[in-house]
Amino acid sequence: MKNIVILGSTGSIGTSALDVIARLGKDYRVMALSANSNTELFLKQLHSFRPRFAAVMSPESYEKIKDQIPEGTRLLPPEIESLMFMASLPTADLIISGVVGAVGFQPLVSAIKAGKTIALANKEPMVMAGKTLMKECERWEAAIIPVDSEPSAIFQCLAGMADEHGYQKLSSEISRVFLTASGGPFAKRKTSLSTVTPAEALNHPRWKMGKKITVDSATLMNKGFEAIEIMNLFNLPEEKVQIVIHPQSIVHSAVEFNDGAILAQMGEPDMRVPIQYAITYPLRAVGPVKKLNLFEAAKLEFFEPDLTRFPCLDLALAAARKGGILPAVLSAADETAVDAFLKEEIKFTDIPKLIYTVLKSAPQTSGEATLNQAQEADRWAREAAAACLKEKSYKTAVI
Repeated sequence: MKNIVILGSTGSIGTSALDVIARLGKDYRVMALSANSNTELFLKQLHSFRPRFAAVMSPESYEKIKDQIPEGTRLLPPEIESLMFMASLPTADLIISGVVGAVGFQPLVSAIKAGKTIALANKEPMVMAGKTLMKECERWEAAIIPVDSEPSAIFQCLAGMADEHGYQKLSSEISRVFLTASGGPFAKRKTSLSTVTPAEALNHPRWKMGKKITVDSATLMNKGFEAIEIMNLFNLPEEKVQIVIHPQSIVHSAVEFNDGAILAQMGEPDMRVPIQYAITYPLRAVGPVKKLNLFEAAKLEFFEPDLTRFPCLDLALAAARKGGILPAVLSAADETAVDAFLKEEIKFTDIPKLIYTVLKSAPQTSGEATLNQAQEADRWAREAAAACLKEKSYKTAVI
């Protein structure tokens, strides 16, 4: 029996994970579920899977559902400590983190310090302080299995190849990592992006995801986050990470070794595949999606990203290059900017301007960000971004 905790069960990762677990059968048990505010779906999940613990982060949602919890399930208070408690449950075998944004940082730290295996879809913590978190994993004998399709693809290509030295030694054998991106809804759009609406940005051509990550995919910031994530996960320098626009989303990523050999992970674009791999790792169960038909796939295209048209990607790579607290600042500023865009307070093309303005005013630090520094940088950046929004000072930024 594998006992599983899912943080963010009503999002795209969480719902897909529950679908996978239901298909896998009795050897997999849901111990705890958390959500933010989708009470209708959350109650259905609670009554279907009957976990021991449940939590909602919205106080309004807590009041709404507290009298409708199934017998045997304990509803925890609507606070971050509840997620931290669930992430470190002694009897939990796997923590699936599908929450969005920096809210997943403290639960991830709790899971690591409890020596857990974490199936991680919440990439922001790995952006904020990934190298430090990996050192904490080594210290507490915890493990992170990436769930996003592209980092998972790299993980699968490297599975079983790291010895007792881990990725520290293996990275010297890697020539390049090809990190693929669909390009989002505007990859081939020729007209100005200044008039893009939230509805257009949320219309992803390949993946069905939450709003924040979908907008990040449209700006290519998500690919910048993934680049930083895999640099930290697999101990790779920036020059070994090559981002490739691949509209068909069939090649999920690939690894080129020093001898010229390239290993790629391919398959239909369905998040249930990497999620199931993380749940059953190191084993593979019968897949929940149709098999890839190479004859139907026929043509696979690969392009270089346009950093001028999609400056968010350029900003992410620059933050990774400079290091310190800047990746944490980047993550927080982006979260604020995307929220403002979805509320139609700023234009799509204002997103990178706001992020740039906050990055430019950030205090400089040297070395890897500590866990405390990353959290403080996140707090500072949110305040700075809010001030920029209020003053509209980001409009003077030059990208």
